[in-house]
Parts: sequence; structure tokens; C-alpha cells
Amino acid sequence: MVLVLVIGDLHIPHRASDLPEQFKTLLVPGKIQHVFCTGNLCSKDMYEYLKTISPDVHVVKGEFDEQLKGVPLKEYEVVELGQFKIGLIHGHQVVPWNDKEALAMWQRKLDVNVLISGQTHEHRAYEYQGKFFVNPGSATGAFSPLTEEVIPTFVLMDVQGSTIVNYIYQLEEDEVRVKKKEFRLQ
Repeated sequence: MVLVLVIGDLHIPHRASDLPEQFKTLLVPGKIQHVFCTGNLCSKDMYEYLKTISPDVHVVKGEFDEQLKGVPLKEYEVVELGQFKIGLIHGHQVVPWNDKEALAMWQRKLDVNVLISGQTHEHRAYEYQGKFFVNPGSATGAFSPLTEEVIPTFVLMDVQGSTIVNYIYQLEEDEVRVKKKEFRLQ
């Protein structure tokens, strides 16, 4: 079992002051092996915080991550975990934003069977053309002009052999609710 925290669009301190306390109590060091962040951290402090959760942190550059001096940011990244090849992008490169076909083009370009993207601040997880697509949403619930009501979310991926189980953590009315979505390699 390999646990991966999938998180993004934090926008700290510009659109949110911090991660919700309810999420911080769940994200403890020593339990999660990898962190995949879709960008828009907006502060080096948040990058350092993610490194306390797991030393293996992969962050791609969001359009508001210009100020992160000393943080290695790429436009995209591909990581192999067991039988999975996982692509990570922010999502501002996808035109039109959040479009299934446009995301599938990135999936093919990166030659991955799982594509993680952000940008919209809205969680999504679905299978399309035999591949898996995940958007963790915004962990802080930061404002987005694309979504009227942003619900704070993050995803914990449990990678086991040819299966990924996504646990989607949502903060609604000060309570953390967890949903589950599974993907199997074909």
C-alpha cells in the first residue's frame, strides 16, 4: 500500500489564510509516502509544510506560483508508482479548462494512465477512454471565478498493485466527509 496526498490550488496567503484545521489534523507526518501538488501554493511556507507530511513532494507550477524562489517547479511531471504512470499538471495549460478531450490530449502527450490536474478548484475523478483523471479541487476552498461555491477538498490515493482507491476528503459545514472512487488498470 502506497499513500499519495493529492492537493492543490491553496492560494495561501492571497485567497486563503491557511489550510482548514480539520484537514491539518488528518495530514500527519509518517503516514503518507508521496505528495503530488497541482500548484498555486503561492508561498514557500506551504511547500515546506508539505515536506513535513512526506519528504517526497512533487509540485507543478500554477499560474500564481511566480514568487516561490528555491522551489523546483515544472510545467508538468511524470511519476511512476508501481504499475501506474501518473502525470501531474496544473491545468491552466488545458484549453478549454477542464475539458475531457483536452485533458485526454495531455494524458496521451505524457503517456500516462493517470492524469492529475488542478486549476478549477473543483474536485473531479472519472475514468475516460480507459484512463483515470483526478482533480483534487482546492484544499483551502480558495475563491475561483470558475466555481460559485468552492468546497475545500483533497484526495488521498491508495495505490495497490493494479488498483488505485481515491479517498476524497471534503469539508462541508465544518465536518470532513469522505467519499471513495476506485480505478483498476485494464
